[in-house]
Amino acid sequence: MSRISDLIRVAAAGLTARKVRTFLILLGPILGVGAIVSAIGINESSKGYLKEQLQELGTDLIVANAQDSLGGFGQNPRIPEDAIGRVARLPDVTSVTGTFQISNVVTLPFEDAENYYRAFPVPVIATGLNLPTTMEVPMVSGRFLNEFDSNNAARVAVIGRDLADEYGYLRGESRTISLNGVNYGIVGVMDWVLLEPSMDSAVFITFPTAENDWEIENQDPSRLYIRAPTNTQQVSEEIPTVVSLGGPDGARTSVPTDLLDAESQVDESLNTLTKLMGGLALVVGGVGIANVMSISVIQRASEIGIRRALGHTRSTIGIQFLFEALVVGILGGALGALAGAGIVWLTAWMRGYVMVLSIPELIGWGSVSVAVAVIAGLYPSLKAARLEPLETLRLG
Repeated sequence: MSRISDLIRVAAAGLTARKVRTFLILLGPILGVGAIVSAIGINESSKGYLKEQLQELGTDLIVANAQDSLGGFGQNPRIPEDAIGRVARLPDVTSVTGTFQISNVVTLPFEDAENYYRAFPVPVIATGLNLPTTMEVPMVSGRFLNEFDSNNAARVAVIGRDLADEYGYLRGESRTISLNGVNYGIVGVMDWVLLEPSMDSAVFITFPTAENDWEIENQDPSRLYIRAPTNTQQVSEEIPTVVSLGGPDGARTSVPTDLLDAESQVDESLNTLTKLMGGLALVVGGVGIANVMSISVIQRASEIGIRRALGHTRSTIGIQFLFEALVVGILGGALGALAGAGIVWLTAWMRGYVMVLSIPELIGWGSVSVAVAVIAGLYPSLKAARLEPLETLRLG
């Protein structure tokens, strides 16, 4: 059996003769490689989705929240209404909108739902009229609040898309909602706000309406949304001073897309942890390969004895078992990579991610599987090579 083809044939016969045993050996590298590829692929796909969102949303939206000192001690912090105009006059600012969330208002689509919506209240937000422009969000139905609504303190409202779905609102439908028993007509539905998801389930009304119906005292907002396409970071640093007219206490500013970008960067540490866990799974799989193949040497002792008696050398016997381990590593790595890639594709499809999968990494982890399998197969191969024909009679 000096020819390589004979060696391959015998090794293949050894693997196919005991299919259950071979399957159990393959499980280690399949699970190890599959876990690594799927975990890293899903993580990278999630990062790809975040980066796509960053490109779509831009990085020029600034959120300014009032600090406690601006509203006075013991009160809800507010930003002076005239600060909106000062911020809007900054050279790089294209749009500013102030909002204020009204508390203790129960919003109902119908009376029978009161208990539920008291436990899970819907946000009611007084807002400026250019909120969709500032947030760069379109209307999916109807219109947004306008000057007529504001000047007449009209009892009309716009709702977020999630709330519209929850209420069963139909496009163009004439519908009212109840705010603490006061009926408001729905004039429009605003699309999803990716940078401010709470708005998707909110009700929007004008400041004059809120002041008349809910006694919010004045039209000072508690939060500003600012769109600054250029020099965003610089504008963010200027806003607190502009809001407080140079005083020591201004508004707190943040750029929401910075959080998304930070989230995508933090995932690098998760990748490292995933690789370590996957490597541990491969090591465990290697131990399984060594264990099962060692048992296989004992089970095939009579076969080894007969071949030794026919003149096969120790090296030939050892190489055969080592070749079987090599085949297990290659098959296990390939099947594990395919399984991991399939899981990544399915997850990306279900969650709407951008599928990101590195072919070199697939090949790399498959190669690691082969290396682990070969190393794990060294001991069983040496054990098989050292068997003497007489010793096989005792084992077999």
